[in-house]
Amino acid sequence: MNPLFARVGLIGKPQHQLVPGMLAQLRDLLRRRGCQVMLELGCRDLLDGVETLSMEQLGQCCDLAIVVGGDGTFLATATAMAAHDVPLIGVNLGRVGFLVDIGVEHALEKISGILDGHYLAEQRTQLRATLLRNGVALHEHCALNEVVVHRWVSASMIELYTTIDGLFLNTQRCDGLIVTTPTGSTAYALSGGGPILHPRLAAIALVPINPYTLTNRPIVLDDNSLVEVTFSGGKEVNAQICYDTVSISDVRLGDCIRIGKDPKPVTILHPVDYDFSQILRAKLGWSSS
Repeated sequence: MNPLFARVGLIGKPQHQLVPGMLAQLRDLLRRRGCQVMLELGCRDLLDGVETLSMEQLGQCCDLAIVVGGDGTFLATATAMAAHDVPLIGVNLGRVGFLVDIGVEHALEKISGILDGHYLAEQRTQLRATLLRNGVALHEHCALNEVVVHRWVSASMIELYTTIDGLFLNTQRCDGLIVTTPTGSTAYALSGGGPILHPRLAAIALVPINPYTLTNRPIVLDDNSLVEVTFSGGKEVNAQICYDTVSISDVRLGDCIRIGKDPKPVTILHPVDYDFSQILRAKLGWSSS
């Protein structure tokens, strides 16, 4: 019988001591199920007897990708897989694990169920952000968690001018601005006082970082909104843009950062007993009594 996912890519955090053993167990499980197993190039020294490919090549070849590590490893993988409509499974070896929701102690059992077709598929919104200078796109990246514009190499605040769908929202002096998806609402935006957005919500949130005026508060928008951020004031800015794990420091006065929903969502496969509320309770210490 042909497997539901014929070609499966394995991606791991190379520095973690538990990754080699977990990758070996997954390789053996997948081969018993008749799957062709491929390994991301950065893990080539962790596992023998498996074809190694770049992240982009994995996206082109695989029907499924399994990420072993923490949320950072998952974020570094998600955009490349989403570009080719490859669903992901996350095995948690990290400390937080909002995205990598399968614990290592139950990984083989849970993944076996998914391989049998017993899973919940969830699509997560991505943002696409473009840095424009004189109308020309200099950098463009996707982000599953958030796009952050913030001060850099300076103790001075920056002054941001923000529009939504071409309409003026506000100017604010602050350390920066977080534009977050529902997925990212439990990450940096949460630390900045932003709201937790349920992953199924079609929304994004703007969360100011240390605004000078306390009335500048987070705001939730429809996820089809187009956000544009430019810099006010007469002096040169020292600012940086972060797209999840990618940072761009070449930002100047007069530049525009355009942020909107990417047409390609990230697809995550969860076990059938996945419960976002339970993850919030476990990770945030709610109802600990």
